[in-house]
Amino acid sequence: MQNDWMMEETLRDIDPYKLEFLQALLFESKNLKKEQMLPFLMAVAKRGQERNVAFTDEEINKIVAVLKKHASPDELSKIEKVMALRSSKR
Repeated sequence: MQNDWMMEETLRDIDPYKLEFLQALLFESKNLKKEQMLPFLMAVAKRGQERNVAFTDEEINKIVAVLKKHASPDELSKIEKVMALRSSKR
């Protein structure tokens, strides 16, 4: 996935630093296997805390909607898995 998704009008009110942080994570996660995803997400949460990066539910929903529009079928599957993990943690 290229970073052209970050230029979507829907995301204009989200801090560009947050979007860059997310783009880096997408790049890092692209070759992860299913069993590697949870440890990766835990590390991401820690890294986000260390860098004071936090997303509101509204920001997450906007970002996920945009990513889905730009995702390949494989990427879409990964997005769905991550969102399912996120929902199960609530």
